[in-house]
Amino acid sequence: MTSATLRRATVSGAVLLSLLAVPAHATADESDTAPTSAAALPQPDITGLRGVLRTALRQGAPGAMARIDDGATVHRMVTGLADRKTRRTISTRDRFRIGSVTKTFSAVVLLQLRDEKKLRLDASVNRYLPGLLPDDRITVRHILSHRSGLYDYTNDMFARSVAGFEAVRTKVFTYRQLVDRSLRHARTNSPGAAYAYSNTNFVVAGMLIEKLTGHSVGTAYQSRIIEPLRLRDTLYVHPSTTIPGRHTRGYMTSDTAGAAPIDATRQTTSWAQSAGALISTAGNLNTFLSALLGGKLTSAGSLEQMQRWWKVNSTTAYGLGLRRRTLSCGTSVYGHTGAVQGYYTYAFTSKDGKRSLSALANTSNNGTVLNTMTGTLESAFCGKRAATVRGSAHVERHEDIAPGVALD
Repeated sequence: MTSATLRRATVSGAVLLSLLAVPAHATADESDTAPTSAAALPQPDITGLRGVLRTALRQGAPGAMARIDDGATVHRMVTGLADRKTRRTISTRDRFRIGSVTKTFSAVVLLQLRDEKKLRLDASVNRYLPGLLPDDRITVRHILSHRSGLYDYTNDMFARSVAGFEAVRTKVFTYRQLVDRSLRHARTNSPGAAYAYSNTNFVVAGMLIEKLTGHSVGTAYQSRIIEPLRLRDTLYVHPSTTIPGRHTRGYMTSDTAGAAPIDATRQTTSWAQSAGALISTAGNLNTFLSALLGGKLTSAGSLEQMQRWWKVNSTTAYGLGLRRRTLSCGTSVYGHTGAVQGYYTYAFTSKDGKRSLSALANTSNNGTVLNTMTGTLESAFCGKRAATVRGSAHVERHEDIAPGVALD
């Protein structure tokens, strides 16, 4: 699976200088008690996982699915519909919009550029994009770890979720237009002082990719990740509004109680781009995360940089475009969540990349379903030891879409 290009990147990364120290003002959390091998994990609780998906249906999702890749064993579970009109059953082979899981792809490209000595994580963003940001202290590391303090423009864009979406459904934005929307607001904190999730950060990441590679982000994803890993169902079609091939349709919960859900499948996702516009499948996402944590996409040094953690809450830490989730059994898993109109995605893998889970509910604006889908991680990685995820547990946030706006 690993191409010659990827092997060369890993070898070249081995001769890099020693890792840069964590800045003194960062609140770093270096502890990591995850098993080093998927073999140390209990067997997945398949019955429990099916129960999570069925619960999501009862709570309003038209369909839900999950796929576990565990060495040579693959588990596929589906329930409900991919299309409410045709009544077609959802499938783990369907393509769907992955939302903020795109951020991990963007981070990988920039870490590869670090391996090629074209980028320094602790250099100012303005060094590469002169005059873009109002503060030279904002570094590439701050962007990738959501510690830049740049305001998230989606707070305004989707303050009224359905009306906001319909206003931008077919619009095409430039990166600069999205950054300018952010810069109309005061920053949320000084550079490096605090974690504050913002889609603006990964719009800037897209600009960095295009400046340093001389190609579009779509071309960068294709040549650096998609083709080497043979991710045939992973696509960056922006600004097209369609999902090519067999796909699951996505449905937004209406802002009006009791109203029919809104089919949100057709959209440019131009409001997100390098922050959230990729399309993929559960199998492709598992392959990607397995390759990443297995050390096949970056040098060992860059993968370690991705896993320099900053605490978000009692169960979550954020590295560079990568989340660490600590589950009820004490196991940590690595990946990202995605919330884009019509789709909720969970995509995570074990510390060694040998057990991966990707799960989808084709709904959004439904915080109950979003929290229920957390249970897919519990069943996949904790097995029957998983504690029931109850209302007193950490409540998921719509971090992809307007994280500063309460949508439920």
